[in-house]
Amino acid sequence: MAKVLIVDDDVVTVRLLSTLLEMDGFDVVTAGRGQDVLPRVHAEAPDAIMIDFHLADMDGVEVIRQIRKDPKLHTLPIIMASGLDVQIEAISAGASLFLAKPFDPGELPRLFNKLIAG
Repeated sequence: MAKVLIVDDDVVTVRLLSTLLEMDGFDVVTAGRGQDVLPRVHAEAPDAIMIDFHLADMDGVEVIRQIRKDPKLHTLPIIMASGLDVQIEAISAGASLFLAKPFDPGELPRLFNKLIAG
């Protein structure tokens, strides 16, 4: 069972995404703040991450940069989601994929499976 880390400070969004992914057989762990991501990644060893751009303490692009600084996490698949036009920033920081909001949450299992499989 693949493990996914959802990083978002919106509790409703986290619940929705967690439920959808769990229904498709994913193990889901969460983080609500950017500063919690690296410790969570090291503790949980997720197979992929989904990060919202807007977090309470920092933006998701900065979180991606922090993740990519760790050589052990250089190839960890990361999806950035945002309603803003920050795709170039996200990909430049190291995101594997950018999803423009609103997106179809039903597509997430397929996208995660594809990214995790390589």
